[in-house]
Amino acid sequence: MSSRIATIVIAASMICMAGSIADSQVMSRIAPDQTDPSPRSSQYVQVQQRLVRGWNTWDVHSVATQVLLPEGLAIHVGMKHNTTVWGDAFLQDALIGRLDKDAEKVTPGPHSWDGSYTRADFEWKGHKWRIESARDGDDLVMLVGPLASSSNSALLPSVVFSAGYLWNRPGAVVRKQESIEAVSAGHKVEIYCTCAREGRNNDNTYVDNPTGLPGFSADLSALEGISTGRSRSVAEIGAAIEKQRAAYEQSIKAAGKNGPILDAIETTIGWDTIYDPEKNRVISPVSRVWSVGWGGYVLFDWDTFFAATLAGIGDKDLAYANALEILREETAQGFVPNYARSGNWKSSDRSEPPVGAITVLGLYEKFHDKWFLEDAFPPLMRWNRWWAEHRDIQGYLAWGSDGKNQPENLDDDSRGTRAGAILESGLDNSPMYDSSTYNEQSHVLEYADVGLMSMYIADCDALAKIADELRKAAEAKELKDRAARYRTKLATLWDDQAGIFLNKDLHTGQSNKRLSPTNFYPMLAHAATPDQAAAMIEKHLMNPKEFWGAWVIPSIERDDPAFNDQNYWRGRIWGPMNLLVYLGLANYEDAKARSAFAEKSYELFLKEWKENGHVHENYNATLGSGDDVANSDRFYHWGALLGYVEYLEQRVGSTE
Repeated sequence: MSSRIATIVIAASMICMAGSIADSQVMSRIAPDQTDPSPRSSQYVQVQQRLVRGWNTWDVHSVATQVLLPEGLAIHVGMKHNTTVWGDAFLQDALIGRLDKDAEKVTPGPHSWDGSYTRADFEWKGHKWRIESARDGDDLVMLVGPLASSSNSALLPSVVFSAGYLWNRPGAVVRKQESIEAVSAGHKVEIYCTCAREGRNNDNTYVDNPTGLPGFSADLSALEGISTGRSRSVAEIGAAIEKQRAAYEQSIKAAGKNGPILDAIETTIGWDTIYDPEKNRVISPVSRVWSVGWGGYVLFDWDTFFAATLAGIGDKDLAYANALEILREETAQGFVPNYARSGNWKSSDRSEPPVGAITVLGLYEKFHDKWFLEDAFPPLMRWNRWWAEHRDIQGYLAWGSDGKNQPENLDDDSRGTRAGAILESGLDNSPMYDSSTYNEQSHVLEYADVGLMSMYIADCDALAKIADELRKAAEAKELKDRAARYRTKLATLWDDQAGIFLNKDLHTGQSNKRLSPTNFYPMLAHAATPDQAAAMIEKHLMNPKEFWGAWVIPSIERDDPAFNDQNYWRGRIWGPMNLLVYLGLANYEDAKARSAFAEKSYELFLKEWKENGHVHENYNATLGSGDDVANSDRFYHWGALLGYVEYLEQRVGSTE
């Protein structure tokens, strides 16, 4: 075969190969065009401009990295493990709660809303160290110091500081004799290290920087400091950090009895807040571990609304950003998706619990910015209508999954399945749905869901109040009528003998006797009469055989066979359930039950917060621990809702 013929054959085969790839795979990692979100209002543009500014732990990949926005200049802190034999290693990135073998352990300390003060302790390969940072005007100051260690290595570890621009931002970083110079679009930052000023960085021992970036390094035998703007000594850096630490502690002290709760929530949201370069925004995903695993960020529907609620106790801009950004992830079909991830992929087949309107209304009642309602109302209204149009079965509401919605998320095998419909509930493996039937024609579970109907009625009520505030009379009437219709239908699920609202299997016509906290949600919707609420509280909530106990509230009743699984939604305790049950209790007159519930929620949160600095995705309902399983993220922000419940109770109790 001549070379020319061979070339033609090879080219033809390559074309065929490309065709077969195109037939089976999407040719871009970016999702196909979807409905563009509405333009940001001028007020919201200003919110993000205020957030996207200054030094903070913006980089999702490492809590040991400080980044300057909007430039994208990053200062990384890495740790090198040194030995005299085989076994050197380098820790470039550090995350809270990573569970891989030999992974670093990060114990988070305080993190102010704006990043003006942070502290965290690290442990890896027996080495222990602390990183503290602060803002000094527009400058960053940072100290890294050794803690008591259990390393078997004869050599000290080396701390490695390196600098570079993230997210493909333009800029140049040059190592100079005693500093690093970073220049971007006419903006220059000088970075200094105490180790360089003392001359040790000129020693050939430190020329091997594992990052390949301009940087400094030193054996970590004592405090080492980084500062920008001008050279500072360790003592000067320490004084600047102490000033911000004192300011943080004073803000906590000023909160009085709520101080410890505020500290926990501010720290949790602070460490979980990142910058997303894809959409140029500050957001608070559930945790960095989850976001890294999803390619850079992942926003879940109700999780992000709850992040907005948590941020609302101290950072209005961040609260608004979280609420509006999850609404801006709206699908072409008009609903807020179960998830939205890096690459603009999202669950086009399913949503998640409708808690958006109660979140937005709660923030408005605190901050009174009408522009926020104006921004949030249109997507909330489209989402509210979507539920009634696509999830109504026999006049009830049920979870579903429309697998053919475009664009299809091809790697999500749950779309258009029973599993996908259950995922819409947010209660991924709840025993309540073990016997449910998925209707492939209607794309919904044949299952009248008390929890969904209750949350939806509460959504209608809250959105109607927003419509009234915006003087949208027609929409307010529509919402009130819809709430009344579903409230009447929900009333048919009350079981007088059981003394509680029961889910109904519409495939068999039988009530489902299995109980979870969602059976109490009619109190959230004000759909239970006072007598019904009293019966539910006395007969079920306060019953130690069902939901009461040392730790509350389990995601399935204690005498259910699935309770002993203690696996995700099969028996474990979840912050969002506690919050929604508490909000329901607050609608009724049983102050004693409400107060006891809030106190127990807070006790559960404090247990591992004090012991390990953990904020768990979920907790064991028997042990009160989150560390007993691998599928409970160690720093998942909605775990702090357990503390937020007590925060609300202290406010409610003080007005009674």
